[in-house]
Amino acid sequence: MTKGIITRRSLLGGAAGMAGLAALPSLAQDATTEFTAPASSTVRNNVSSFRMLQWQDYFDNTRNGAILVDITSRALHYWSDDQSIYRLYPTSVPLSEDLTRRGRTEVVQKVMNPTWRPTPAMLERNPEWPTVVEGGAKDNPLGTRALYLSWTYYRIHGTHDTRKIGRKSSNGCIGLYNEHIEELFAMANVGTQVLLI
Repeated sequence: MTKGIITRRSLLGGAAGMAGLAALPSLAQDATTEFTAPASSTVRNNVSSFRMLQWQDYFDNTRNGAILVDITSRALHYWSDDQSIYRLYPTSVPLSEDLTRRGRTEVVQKVMNPTWRPTPAMLERNPEWPTVVEGGAKDNPLGTRALYLSWTYYRIHGTHDTRKIGRKSSNGCIGLYNEHIEELFAMANVGTQVLLI
């Protein structure tokens, strides 16, 4: 085909391609929304899984609030105690499966401008890292707020490095944009139940 000339064949081929692309979102919407099997046996794509979910599929109640983190879709869902508030946030997730933890836990502490201390395993992998970064520092990996979980070293926290959100980029924690963790921090309580799938 010569540059600048539209032929019947190129026009029909382009139209067929566009029709195929237009059908993709509707196909993605048909993904299963029920939680009937462990996360490891359910196949989900990032875009199709980033949608509203029902708390009843994951929790018996929303007493003290409920947080669901879907590692596969890189999304955090929050429901308030009385279910009047629902939020859906994009997240960063652990770099690899061996850094990933799944299961039930809860928020045990809320910290504004948290101090970051890399774990012994992090320092072993990255000996050049500092042993501490004070809270409020511009390069603090925990951002402006952190929800500490009952699991040692695991947090839901902010980040100043916005390139990490939507990616496998953490050493085990769940990262949010600072403005999102600040909103979640204000709503969540010590005792808020958390499920990572």
